[in-house]
Amino acid sequence: MKKKVTAIVQARVGSSRLRGKVLKKINGKETIVLLLDRLSKSKKLENIIVAIPQKEEDDLLFKVLKKNNYNVFRGDELDVLKRYYDCAKKNNIQNILRITGDCPLVDPTLVDNLINVYQKKNVDYLSNIEERSYPDGMDIEIFSMKALSQANSSVVLFSDKEHVTNYFLRSDIFKKYNYLKNGKNFSNLRVTLDTKNDFKLIKIIFKNFKNIFFKFDDIIKFYTKNKNLFHQNVKFHDKEKLSKMITGQKIWNRAKKSISGGNMLFSKRPDVFLPDYWPSYFKEAKGCLVTDLDNKKYYDVSIMGIGTNILGYANNQVDKAVISRIKKSNMSTLNCVEEVYLAEKLIKLHPWADQVRFARTGGEANSISIRIARAYSKKSKIAFCGYHGWHDWYLATNLKTKNNLNGHLLPGLQTAGVPKNLSGTIFPFKYNDFEELKELLNKNSDIGIIKMEVVRNEMPKNNFLKKVRKIANERNIVLIFDECTSGFRQCFGGIHKIFGIEPDILMLGKALGNGYAITAVLGREKIMNSIKKTFISSTFWTESSGPTAALKTLEIMEKTKSWKQITKTGQFVKSEWKKLALKYNLKIKINGIPALSSFVFQSNNHQAYKTFITQEMLKKGFLATTTIYISVSHTRKILDKYFFHLEKMFKIISKCEKGDDIYKYIETKNSTTDFARLN
Repeated sequence: MKKKVTAIVQARVGSSRLRGKVLKKINGKETIVLLLDRLSKSKKLENIIVAIPQKEEDDLLFKVLKKNNYNVFRGDELDVLKRYYDCAKKNNIQNILRITGDCPLVDPTLVDNLINVYQKKNVDYLSNIEERSYPDGMDIEIFSMKALSQANSSVVLFSDKEHVTNYFLRSDIFKKYNYLKNGKNFSNLRVTLDTKNDFKLIKIIFKNFKNIFFKFDDIIKFYTKNKNLFHQNVKFHDKEKLSKMITGQKIWNRAKKSISGGNMLFSKRPDVFLPDYWPSYFKEAKGCLVTDLDNKKYYDVSIMGIGTNILGYANNQVDKAVISRIKKSNMSTLNCVEEVYLAEKLIKLHPWADQVRFARTGGEANSISIRIARAYSKKSKIAFCGYHGWHDWYLATNLKTKNNLNGHLLPGLQTAGVPKNLSGTIFPFKYNDFEELKELLNKNSDIGIIKMEVVRNEMPKNNFLKKVRKIANERNIVLIFDECTSGFRQCFGGIHKIFGIEPDILMLGKALGNGYAITAVLGREKIMNSIKKTFISSTFWTESSGPTAALKTLEIMEKTKSWKQITKTGQFVKSEWKKLALKYNLKIKINGIPALSSFVFQSNNHQAYKTFITQEMLKKGFLATTTIYISVSHTRKILDKYFFHLEKMFKIISKCEKGDDIYKYIETKNSTTDFARLN
């Protein structure tokens, strides 16, 4: 049986960019009616329903729709995702075709083509927008009620609720298919209704044809003969508008087809920064200067390799040491001696620790520490705070309550592939909330591990860390500090040293090798000896480049007092952010330790503002968002340039907070949400 599909068309009067656009008339008909009349020619649609807000200003829209005999559903004004879900549920719709009210030129033939494919494919979501070849304004999306229900129950971000399908586009849990049947790429064309220029063009197009039922091909023929009429609606990307990003974006589109998820690390996905424009791939990197595939250079005032390069990219001394070792061979049947020297060095830095195990990634180190702690405590349950990787033990947090990880990682994380029997073994608690932790431990006497980041977005209050250490001692619980991120940024070693609190197990990573893969798990002898009771082993944990890089990195850090440099620089950055916010009367929240800082605008438009900043800074030669990992290569000269340009963006954002429309400044869709710990 073929899947029945119903169109739900979202529309409202109160559009911010062109108010009342759906009621503007062309040849005596409202644009929304023109859209619906054209859509009614579809041979594959079961029904058409218009979903509008339950708001007084939309009463006129309701009357117009009823007058023209179209079905109407009224629902939530701002949560459009919920409006779709409620509409589909009330009308028992199993498959939904989504059209927005600003697409009066949508082609019913194209609609039928997509429905045909959707009926044949076993997918949750199908569209022609993930990789574009059709103009903006020919957007068609089809998805199942099951997928819509999943999205409605999972999303927490305002942008996801407002834009309905954001969650589908970024999530890997859905089976998706992108429709690309167009012979030529017309994605540079704009035939949507969002501005006065848009309305002018759409009016011309309708008046050119004898009846309203012209097709997409007819529009293209008209465009070919009348390109001058479309000039204001073509997305020209000249040098000022980031034209040289195409190589990186082309490769990214290839990557999404050949690599599951597009790349290996969520935090480096282009859509997290700037969809359609982010350079995506690097050719070279030195200091804090990055060269993309088009040989364009940018100062990296963002995440600096996700915090791996405190000494800057391609540090001469570190690279020289690694190259020298590799020339003698990176791998052998015998062990590399550098791991012994590195272990001794780290134990000297942390006298409470007796033994070390090495790995290559933070996720590995986290899993190793958990295995060791469970083997020692003989208890499997864990209380945790903060971000600790991608492995089963951690994601199992969301098995019982799907939103448990929202404040620790990012919203809406799914648990497909995580064994269900891990449910109820992992318990999150909020940073600085000792009472919450105490209550967890009182209710679950079989918790044998407390795992936490020493510092997240805020400093410990009311002797929080001291209290955690004390209760761990009293109840014979293994205390693990995850300093893969915070290590070496505010002191030489882990930030726990500043507070005088010693864990039972410590993890160090990221900056330890200055860009080379190396992580360390340090612990007390009685606990680390538990390795003898289990199995922890891996081939590439024995290569020599990581330990070699770490030894040289530690040597340089100690000699230059790098942690003091980056802390001082970070303090300057935070103070300048604050000054700009005060100058332009903007409310921002500044988070993190100085060397790993971020800010977020206290506004419903915070994601749009972040996208705007990234977009404009890119034009000025900066990789920049609202988060910065400081390195020693971030000189005052570079940062002064950064703040010179940033001030201009704060000025515009200030105007937007007073009523101006931020979206008229944004040339692409909003960036997707990144990790909570970076916000």
